[in-house]
Amino acid sequence: MNLTRHGIPIGRLFGITIDLDYSWFLIFGLVTWILAASYYPAEFRDWSEGEYWAMGAITAILLFVSVLIHELAHSLVARRYGIPVPRITLFLFGGVSQIASEPPSPGTEFWIAVVGPLTSFALWAVCWELEPVVASSQPLFALLEYLAVLNLILAVFNLIPGFPLDGGRVFRAIWWRFSNNYHRATMAAAISGRFFGFLLIFLGIWHLLTGDVTGGIWIAFIGWFLESAAGTQLHQETLKNLLGGHRVADAMQRSIPQVASGTTIWELAEQTGLPANGRPVIVTTPEGRGAGLVTLAAIRNVPHEAWSSTVAAEVMVPLEKMDATQPGAVLWSALEKMGRDGVNQIPVVDGNGIVGMLSREDILHYLSVLKTFQGWKSLNGGRH
Repeated sequence: MNLTRHGIPIGRLFGITIDLDYSWFLIFGLVTWILAASYYPAEFRDWSEGEYWAMGAITAILLFVSVLIHELAHSLVARRYGIPVPRITLFLFGGVSQIASEPPSPGTEFWIAVVGPLTSFALWAVCWELEPVVASSQPLFALLEYLAVLNLILAVFNLIPGFPLDGGRVFRAIWWRFSNNYHRATMAAAISGRFFGFLLIFLGIWHLLTGDVTGGIWIAFIGWFLESAAGTQLHQETLKNLLGGHRVADAMQRSIPQVASGTTIWELAEQTGLPANGRPVIVTTPEGRGAGLVTLAAIRNVPHEAWSSTVAAEVMVPLEKMDATQPGAVLWSALEKMGRDGVNQIPVVDGNGIVGMLSREDILHYLSVLKTFQGWKSLNGGRH
């Protein structure tokens, strides 16, 4: 899967940051408990209590190692096609590769998506083949047996042809290849994902009604996640289609307060209203070029008694240290960038430095204008 969410960094592999989302600890504890209290005692009755819990924890860790290998396969193939992958996050439902951009072609999409399930099938085969080799060691045999089954389930489940699963991306790649329309292919994969999500919810409820409470809740929960993620993808694709062809310059704020680099914080507050209004202020060079931003957070770090002796240049965030966008950048790409960076606004720069700001609120306002205009055109039969 290729969703995105930051967590606790635990290391790097092949230059990719590996994170643990906080939800990982919940699923790690749950899997360990199920294995130690149910699965292993039912399969191996002569183990000690400590052995059940130790094997449960080891198996849970290796399960997520399998998930990590699955996600690494996606990431390495994406990088092979020139697409950056800054991080992988392990979370409640498995793993997420933060693939920085959409694939440029159906073939690229197909291979990035399909390599994940293929890798899980390969791990299943390896575990299956090693089982006879370790048959004399009951713990190792049990471990490989369980990992083989889980990797097989992971591979098959991910081939369901609906977003956000790998099978949904394979489905999109095929639809995209024959329709030559990325937007329609994405919408079709997301609709398919919602269908399978609702189907799993229905199956989960059916299991609940037949007495399988734990299994029913888990299946319904997975179905809810799948339907929710697919619905989010549908919403994003609708927004992306609506914003298609529009640029950052269409929505950005141009009238941003500016002060000279030698302006004191006290003078800045009087001239611009910061920190009361919370809006950033552009700091200009003597040549009039926007060199950085003074933010509310920066001012809060300055003691009030030092406002009259501290100048804007001392507390500004320099342009070269900021993630920024350009006036000619695609508006949807700028929105994605804000989502990846976890920020609500970014500066807009060109050859003259900072020329404006773009926030999520600006994009929402621009979207409302676009929707109003589309509604007006519909009422007037498409006439301008």
